[in-house]
Amino acid sequence: MAEKKRFILPMTVFFLLFYFSLPILTAYTDVLNRPLIGDITWAWIFAFAQFIMTWALCMIYTKRAKRFDELAEKVIADMDKEASS
Repeated sequence: MAEKKRFILPMTVFFLLFYFSLPILTAYTDVLNRPLIGDITWAWIFAFAQFIMTWALCMIYTKRAKRFDELAEKVIADMDKEASS
């Protein structure tokens, strides 16, 4: 459980900071209004990056969740073994 917390907490903090920085930066600054290439502004790049970040975090979590499931199964097996003793 501690290993799962060590993984989920930083990932959640990163996600929330990254996610909420777009509306905050667009509402209170003009940093993202500057053009990057032609008429494409940094706001569009940042918004697209959020989709990429979401997919990446989902893939990372899916891979790690398999390990968490294995650990949970081991704990259940150990509990069953102790209960039958």
